[in-house]
Amino acid sequence: MNSTEVLVAFLGWCTVINFSFLIIAAIAIIALRRMMVRVHGSMFAMDEQALSKAYFGYLAHYKLLVLVFNLVPYIALKIIT
Repeated sequence: MNSTEVLVAFLGWCTVINFSFLIIAAIAIIALRRMMVRVHGSMFAMDEQALSKAYFGYLAHYKLLVLVFNLVPYIALKIIT
């Protein structure tokens, strides 16, 4: 197994793991919304609308980072190998 194959496998598993975390976080935000708003609202003195924006921003940024740093390099390496 050469280093390119190892890197492709590494990036593939990183993508799977990170998208799994993303899905779990999205499900948690949807399913546990009331509890999370109550806890985070009291911790950071934010109202529900501000927290909704923060949750959406978190999910959007995380997804973008996974795409840019895991999925795109994985696809590029799969194309050239």
